Parts: sequence; structure tokens; C-alpha cells
Amino acid sequence: MRQAEEKKKGTGREMSGSRELADRKINSENKKTDSMNPKVDWFFDKETKWQEAYTKLRTLVLDCGVTEELKWGCPCYTFQNNNIVLIHGFKDYCALLFMKGALLKDAEGILVQQTENVQASRQIRFTHVQDIVKNETILKAYIKEAIEVEKAGLNVEFKKTTEFNMPEEFKIVLEEMPALKTAFEALTPGRQRGYLLYFSSPKQSKTRDARIEKCVPQILNGKGLDD
Repeated sequence: MRQAEEKKKGTGREMSGSRELADRKINSENKKTDSMNPKVDWFFDKETKWQEAYTKLRTLVLDCGVTEELKWGCPCYTFQNNNIVLIHGFKDYCALLFMKGALLKDAEGILVQQTENVQASRQIRFTHVQDIVKNETILKAYIKEAIEVEKAGLNVEFKKTTEFNMPEEFKIVLEEMPALKTAFEALTPGRQRGYLLYFSSPKQSKTRDARIEKCVPQILNGKGLDD
């Protein structure tokens, strides 16, 4: 009789523990649902080759205590109004883009610098949803580290404009047009860097000339490349 009672009590404790686990899971899922921003739903609802991966990334990122917003046409996740990471996709992969990824330790060696001119952000790329599922713990660790970087107030030290390559074609135009040189030097460092990267990226000189000619009026008006 005593054994039967103890067994019954043990079974009761197991059932109670199972219910508690189930309740915690439900509460966790409810919190994720509450933190989903309806303005971003369209991104996850549209049919693309990355739809399943996007949905998995959304759940994973929201589990890290960030706020979901829509920026640059993508789901962007912020902490105390600071951009931490966003979800985006391309033809061959989808990715988490860490805004200050250059400051992360990258213990797993999985961060990707999109181009040599990208200074602050870094990507973690995925080609299948299973890449996300099997690395969920690692991905959350990267997101939480990115949050800690923001909490600490750390910033990427950008290269100065003078450290960027200035195409010879642009140097000639600046020498021929003093007003353009004055206007360019009056631009903010970020706008100057934007132009220099845009002008120097084509391999052919005629393409660089065409880009410079096209942008001269904009520079004279004190505007940046994307203004």
C-alpha cells in the first residue's frame, strides 16, 4: 500500500513538472507572439525560397529580448533604440546582418564581410533552414554578444576619408573645377566616402568618368550619393 502511495505521489510530481514545463513553453511562445511587429509580417508572409528560414530566424532573434522594427525594407531588431541585427536575403543565401559585427569576437569564425569596403557590419549566412536549426545556440550567443556591445557603448572606428582610394579621374576633375573641390570637401565624411567608393568600384575608366560626371551637380548642391 505504501509503495502504491509513493508511486502515485511520484507520478503526480512528474505530471506537475510536465505541466510546468508546458506552461513555461506556452508563456515563452506567447511572449514571442506579443513582440512580433505586425508591420513586418508581410516580409515573412511573402513566398520566397527563404520563407521558412526567415520565420525560424524571426523566432530565434525575438527570443533574445530585442524589439522588432521595419527598416530598409527588412526586419530590423533593436535594443534600447539601437540597431543590433537585421534579417535579409539574396539569390544564393539569406543572412543575419550584425550592424557592429566587426566588434564581435566571432569565436566560431562564421562572420562574413560582404565587401572589403564594409567596415562595421558582418553577416552570418544560411543556405538552408537546417543551418539555423542546428546552430541555434551559437546564433543566440552572437546576438546576445551584439547586445552587450551596444550596452557597453562600443563603436566601430571608421577609416578616415583620406584613407580611401580616390580615383585618378576624380582627382583631375577636382583640379579642373575648384568649385567642385570646395563643395566636395564641405560634405560630411560619410558622404565623401560614399562618393569615393561609388567612383572607384568600376574597373573601366570610362565607367568611372560617367559616374563622376553624373554626380557633379549633386555634389555642387551639397548632397550625398543617396540624398
